[in-house]
Amino acid sequence: MMKKMVIAAGTGFLGEVLTEYFKDKAESIIILTRGKNQKKGNIHYIHWDAKTLGDWKNEVNNAEVLINMTGKSVDCRYTKKNKDLILNSRVASTNVLGEAIRSCIHPPKIWLNSSTATIYRHSLDEEMDEITGEIGTGFSVHVATSWEKSFFSQQTPKTRKAALRTSIVLGKNGGALQPILKLTKMGFGGKQGSGNQKLSWIHELDFARSIDFIIRNTNLDGVINIVSPKPSTNLLFMKTLRKVLKTPLGIPLPKPLLEFGAIIIKTETELVLKSRNVVPRKLKEIGFKFSFPNLQTALKNLTN
Repeated sequence: MMKKMVIAAGTGFLGEVLTEYFKDKAESIIILTRGKNQKKGNIHYIHWDAKTLGDWKNEVNNAEVLINMTGKSVDCRYTKKNKDLILNSRVASTNVLGEAIRSCIHPPKIWLNSSTATIYRHSLDEEMDEITGEIGTGFSVHVATSWEKSFFSQQTPKTRKAALRTSIVLGKNGGALQPILKLTKMGFGGKQGSGNQKLSWIHELDFARSIDFIIRNTNLDGVINIVSPKPSTNLLFMKTLRKVLKTPLGIPLPKPLLEFGAIIIKTETELVLKSRNVVPRKLKEIGFKFSFPNLQTALKNLTN
């Protein structure tokens, strides 16, 4: 059992997944939050603004693990204001956590920073791993590369660093699966766009387990793809979900309709139309065993 873990922005969907997983594996978990200071059992919520040093930096000292999940959600319209917030929230929090580590007498042994599998190019054919994967272009990729540049430029010689290139995390109580479930139950569970775009995914338990695995394996660092072994296609994903939910009707949503709908619900079609064909080469080579490598099994577990 570790003594202390710090999770920056631990009140979001993924932060809560990690807190639930690690609460019995750490004597104390410090959640850096924009909310108020409070304590719930061995979980301590400490206020920070995610961009300036404050007393919260003392919590980083003597922590064995620091995990940064900070960043404005990309589930919004890409206006100039939102683009600035998406980029700056990630870079600023990463920079100030680097400052906090450098102020420590006993810095964390490992710092895991969020990144995204969206960093790779749109690919229908070639699988993208950490070694040979090709970086893409566009706003989302610019955010990802700027984020990782900020992270790896931090001078923290006593702290191992890993950037988590995470795909869509499927969860019971949040994340991307919930709105897709609602659409499917309403009869709109057909393919989105052409349906041939690849969809890299991971079950929420394997997301947490993979991070635990990285913490325990000291030879793992750098960029690491946090994805299940076999990407689906959008068509297969929706077909499997309908099967699991026993919903025979699945009206497809063509690109023009998606673009119209995205305006109405204030999001971007890139979130469903970009082909993310990403595989976990590093995790597999070191010997990580997925609890839910199969899509149908994962969806059954999350929808029962």
